[in-house]
Amino acid sequence: GQPLGPRRLSLKPIPKVPDMEAFLREALVKVKKEARGCLAPELCFQAVRAAAERPFAEGVRRERELFQVLLTSGQARALQHAFFAERAVRRWATPGGASWSSAAPQPVRKAAVIGLGTMGRGIVTSLVKANIPLVALEQDLEYLNKGRKAVMLLLEREAMKMEGGAQTLDFHNPARLQFTVDFDLLRDVDLVIEAVFENMALKKEIFHKLSKICKPGALLCTNTSALNIDEIASATSCPQQVIGTHFFSPAHVMRLLEIIYGRHTSPTAIATAMQLAKALKKVGVVVGNCFGFAGNRMMFPYVQQAVFLLEEGSRPEAVDQVLEDFGFKIGPFRMSDLAGLDVGWRSRKDQGLTGPSLPAGTPARQRHGQRYSPLPDLLCEQGRFGQKTGKGWYQYEKAGGRTATPDPWLHNFLSQYRDTHRIKTRFIDQEEILERCLFSLINEGFAILDEGIASGPEHLD
Repeated sequence: GQPLGPRRLSLKPIPKVPDMEAFLREALVKVKKEARGCLAPELCFQAVRAAAERPFAEGVRRERELFQVLLTSGQARALQHAFFAERAVRRWATPGGASWSSAAPQPVRKAAVIGLGTMGRGIVTSLVKANIPLVALEQDLEYLNKGRKAVMLLLEREAMKMEGGAQTLDFHNPARLQFTVDFDLLRDVDLVIEAVFENMALKKEIFHKLSKICKPGALLCTNTSALNIDEIASATSCPQQVIGTHFFSPAHVMRLLEIIYGRHTSPTAIATAMQLAKALKKVGVVVGNCFGFAGNRMMFPYVQQAVFLLEEGSRPEAVDQVLEDFGFKIGPFRMSDLAGLDVGWRSRKDQGLTGPSLPAGTPARQRHGQRYSPLPDLLCEQGRFGQKTGKGWYQYEKAGGRTATPDPWLHNFLSQYRDTHRIKTRFIDQEEILERCLFSLINEGFAILDEGIASGPEHLD
């Protein structure tokens, strides 16, 4: 029998939060840090602020204004493009006429991973999370035990993030995950992913062995970031079964999986690799075979420009900040430190760009008639490989540390380097940093399209 009071939420007074200003100030700082370069989260914050501070009708009006801004923004168009591009890459095709519509994948009931370094561990973790039984192989017991420990740690961490915990992953069950040094255990697997370090002779030796041991239909995948797939396949008796599956570090986190076909790779092999990407909840992108494929090939000139900017007067933290504020999750120098500077160094030595094989009298800052910066090589000679050694483009609290702080040693080193090569230090503004890094990346993308290495712009995006 009580009278019904006003039931409309919009008519109720807004409860006051104690110390509202300070609360909103902190929230904004947090939003800006977590969503660098992204418009939408900041405008969401403004909408919530309007709801807290103004009457209902005004708050709704403000929210509509903010929404209109987002709706017509370049960022919204870009995000829509990215959304559809991720779906478009499932429809792959090769210049040879193979395509997603005519090729059917083979089932992968059991897999194997060779090599339990950083990449191998992440790949094993991805396969376990996708419920694919697998064998993890290393060359000797010492490496195997070290690798097993690291993998178990990764899996424990992943299990904690999942509902149902470790039961759902069941990685202590040897029928699901088996560690071994014995190649004979690979006789019945449907797919092998080789993840040893970037050395052509070593990879060819492994693939030669695999083509003798594995069953005839088994897919032989290499997680190379730049090496020639055809040359690796030439060591086998079944080049049609060889394909590149290039995971990005850390492999159990990054969603991109670059799938590289060689001259002889069969359409079934490509379809199976794409099906694997889907099972691992990754975005598989099919590209052709050239040095660095698509991802790393675009990355080379981008990172190179960043290093040129240091030569001319910038600092790693300044370059990283501009690119991170623009919206990249991680700038080029923090990324190099994370991946390890020695990886690129080894590759440049193999290409004869640096090291003892270089002819005497080669100018320090030129290679093959092109501008070249030896800065990354000089850091490696000092044993500065990035996070793993605690020093790279930045310094870290310890070897393996993750918190990058600017390093006075490096600033000093850069100014000595400029003196040696008579480079005049100049101030470089944010616009120049952004344009030089991004245009290098974009131009290389056009070259990749032009050569038919990628079949459409969405694949590169």
